[in-house]
Amino acid sequence: QVQLVESGGGLVQTGGSLRLSCPASGRTFSSYVMGWFRQAPGKEREFVAAISWSGRDTYFSDSVRGRFTISRDIPKNTVYLQMNRLKPEDTAVYYCAARSRATMATIMGSYDYWGQGTQVTVSS
Repeated sequence: QVQLVESGGGLVQTGGSLRLSCPASGRTFSSYVMGWFRQAPGKEREFVAAISWSGRDTYFSDSVRGRFTISRDIPKNTVYLQMNRLKPEDTAVYYCAARSRATMATIMGSYDYWGQGTQVTVSS
């Protein structure tokens, strides 16, 4: 079992930045692929970014590539999502997720554990 708790969300103006954190507890965090997803009101949850267990490989959705970065601190069992040049369309609840396989994935059903989410609101 893995427990994930997101933090770092809030209200920011267009063009601003936020950094989300997701510390993990429970099973061996270092062997998991970690991902971030988001869900805007009235929309389905969508993939944002993922990072391999080693941190060497990352993958982003087209909508955030070049603006967001994902990283992980294995000794701290924490994954981060740095969000820059935020836009109103980035407004959503952001979820951290853990996948107990080594291959990268962008599909919700490929992840085994989820956090409770943190709200990000970007004002225009």
